[in-house]
Amino acid sequence: MYDLTGFQRDLLYVIAGEDEPHGLAIKEELEQYYEKEIHHGRLYPNLDTLVDKGLVEKGRRDRRTNFYTLTRRGRRELEARREWESQYVDL
Repeated sequence: MYDLTGFQRDLLYVIAGEDEPHGLAIKEELEQYYEKEIHHGRLYPNLDTLVDKGLVEKGRRDRRTNFYTLTRRGRRELEARREWESQYVDL
């Protein structure tokens, strides 16, 4: 997780919080959070990086739509990150 960008970590959180979100749903969620447009040229290469790192699986809903889910490793990495964060932030 330490070698991911903040944007990539945010992608993991969005994917974890949704049920097999497709790229456009992830994009819309992040646009609300960032309050600015997320371009496809930023979104999809970063999703592919997460797939390549084994943190996310990409499935196919139909010929035009892919969906994303966390792998077991992705979930473990998010849990470890949250534990690490909780050492420093007590809400």
